[in-house]
Amino acid sequence: MPTPHIESEKNDIAKIVIMPGDPRRVDYITKNYLNNYKLINEVRGELGYTGYYKDVRVTIFSSGMGIPSMGIYSHELFTEYDVDTIIRIGSAGSYSEELNVNDIYLVESSYSENNYAYECNGNKENLVSSSKDINNVIERISNELNLIIKKGRVHSTGAFYTENFDMNKVRDEFDCKCVEMETFSLFYNAKRLNKRAACILTISDSFVTGESLSSEDREKGFNDMMKLVLESVVNLECQE
Repeated sequence: MPTPHIESEKNDIAKIVIMPGDPRRVDYITKNYLNNYKLINEVRGELGYTGYYKDVRVTIFSSGMGIPSMGIYSHELFTEYDVDTIIRIGSAGSYSEELNVNDIYLVESSYSENNYAYECNGNKENLVSSSKDINNVIERISNELNLIIKKGRVHSTGAFYTENFDMNKVRDEFDCKCVEMETFSLFYNAKRLNKRAACILTISDSFVTGESLSSEDREKGFNDMMKLVLESVVNLECQE
């Protein structure tokens, strides 16, 4: 049954969902990697397609920007569509000299000052981890594809434009190597709903060097990350 934010029927959506933030990235991945795909959502401009990659059924669905938007879509996919696994793919800004533009980053945990957990169910938690079994598969596939990945904690911020923000404090006190805006609510929803979630990011900006990718590069230039997550989905499906 459709929700206020998703017009799909229950059987339109696969058990494994890949979630970019950008609807145009959904369109790009679908049309360059999937076969026999069909459009299953375009409410509020958030695109969803379900198709096949190497005979494995997968849904590509945009989350929109920010912790609240990811919170809505991941919650509805988990609870109303019986999705088992969501893997976020997106971009991030580097806080560290260890992470350079175009590096692939496997998120192990997310820290946030946001009060998402408290508003959900009164939990004051601000640190939540990914599903280790999915991360293990992603690491194995990265080795098979000869892709170098880095891993660690991400800062999931609620504000894009900030004043007097101390990047060094967040990096040093909370061990966050980069920043984005969606992962915390995805991981928290998966934890409280007994589902699985992971996140792979490509570094698009460096707050250390000032380097930054163009909007077109962000939309179409993350093919190594896309191939890694799709091959990981095939292996996750084989484990079911």
